[in-house]
Amino acid sequence: MSPPPETQGYKFNHTMIRVKDPKVSLKFYTEILGMELIAEHPANGFTLYFLGYDHSKGTASAEEKSEGRFDREAILELTHNHGTESDPNFAGYASGNTEPGRGFGHIAFAVPNVEEACARLESLGVPFKKKLTEGTMKNIAFALDPDGYWVEIIPRHFTP
Repeated sequence: MSPPPETQGYKFNHTMIRVKDPKVSLKFYTEILGMELIAEHPANGFTLYFLGYDHSKGTASAEEKSEGRFDREAILELTHNHGTESDPNFAGYASGNTEPGRGFGHIAFAVPNVEEACARLESLGVPFKKKLTEGTMKNIAFALDPDGYWVEIIPRHFTP
């Protein structure tokens, strides 16, 4: 089924999740998962961080990447509400996988070698909700980001 003509040119651009501590979350997504911080926008009481993978082969400047962030697909937006990182009473955000608040499920990353990727994550101390050896689907895993969001690790040529 082809999309209606009215939606020609639409792109799925980004998904936003809230994070407690941007330093910890940015380290996870940039240093552990290899994403690039494309843009950072402080606002009144919160900061938005836009992350993605750079497939421009280094030809785009930081300004071009930031300006083009809404004209590409697969961006992750981390939203930090200022003060949560130092609030001892802050209980965290609902990951979407437990009650109350069940709904959002996970973020997925397709990797060239799922076994190597999971071994690397494990060696870096990343916790898992489901390892490759667990459950019935032995070709996918679910790691946990610093806020408890499920991060699915799948092979690039995944067949469910």
